[in-house]
Amino acid sequence: MNLTFTPAQQAFRARARSWLRDNVPNQPLRSHNTADGFAEHVEWEKTLFAAGWAVVSWPCEYGGQQADLVEWLIFEEEYYASGAPARVTQNGIFLLAPTLFELGTQEQRDRILRPMAAAEVMWAQAWSEPEAGSDLANVRSRAERVDGGWRVYGQKTWCSRGAFSDKVYGLFRTDPESARHRGLSYLMVDLHQDGVTVRGVDQLDGDTSFAELFFDGAFVPDCDVIGPVHGGWKVAMSTTSSERGLSLRSPGRFLAAVDRLMALYKARPIPRLRDAVAQVWMDAQAYRLYTFGTVTRMMAGGHIGADSSLNKLFWSEMDIRLHEVAVELLAETAELVDDAPGAVEHGRWMKDYLFSIAGPIYAGTNEVQRNIVARRVLDLPRK
Repeated sequence: MNLTFTPAQQAFRARARSWLRDNVPNQPLRSHNTADGFAEHVEWEKTLFAAGWAVVSWPCEYGGQQADLVEWLIFEEEYYASGAPARVTQNGIFLLAPTLFELGTQEQRDRILRPMAAAEVMWAQAWSEPEAGSDLANVRSRAERVDGGWRVYGQKTWCSRGAFSDKVYGLFRTDPESARHRGLSYLMVDLHQDGVTVRGVDQLDGDTSFAELFFDGAFVPDCDVIGPVHGGWKVAMSTTSSERGLSLRSPGRFLAAVDRLMALYKARPIPRLRDAVAQVWMDAQAYRLYTFGTVTRMMAGGHIGADSSLNKLFWSEMDIRLHEVAVELLAETAELVDDAPGAVEHGRWMKDYLFSIAGPIYAGTNEVQRNIVARRVLDLPRK
């Protein structure tokens, strides 16, 4: 691993930094987990796309700059350091898109990717069900074969930003005689059709962007099946590798948060928390180095594979520790939000803390990730 950036990479960083400095909104947008705030974030995504910064690592024909993975990490560092808005396109560009690049058809890539990057079509993820959360192989939602496609039935829950999205992707059981990992297919479903009911779910912080989805005969054409029929488990594992690995939580996100934490400590020094602040800073740096090592391996032809579970364990637990320290530094003022007198960053630390505690659950619960690491990384015996 070589962390000496080339002149071309340094020029890319300078170009990204300059554009972000000139274009990031001066005032924070409203929460992207509210309808009005989501709309504001969509407009920001369109600005990014128009300038060529929405999907820098994608091919030019889909709106990208064909940047390599190191340049993508550089952009992510600059993006979060600039204080730019959260990426409401992430379920599409960071999760579904890598799956389409790997396992989708050329027709699917040509039809779906550019509108996704341009924030013209917003995507949600439909994995979990009432009886299939951590155990994704227990999916019961089903799809029945009809002329030209499938009719889907069942329920999905905890669909991130599902309340505001246009389409979802997820697993449905297409072989009624199958069980567990077999007989599942990976389908993309248009939410703006008869046979779909979207019901918002209130979150811990009061926002409503999660949704429950109820399917009662919604239609999915054959062209919206990714990968082989009944072979959706392999396709889903491609998506989860992106979700747990590089795409969803780049080091830049945590480096920027740690910088804010250190500034908070300097403004409100509590000596007993000094070591905790230093430890979180070291953790964020370690995650950065680990990720650059992973990228080096991938650029040489390797794959992240089951190591993505290690990745997810580290960033999800680091995120909680980081925000716990911040909340302790803020003491009782941590509960002040919006424009309340004395509120720090409009209560952002508390809002982000409440979200961080979901980290060990979403993208696959950490208990399940530890089992994956034990079996597939460490090759430990089963009981």
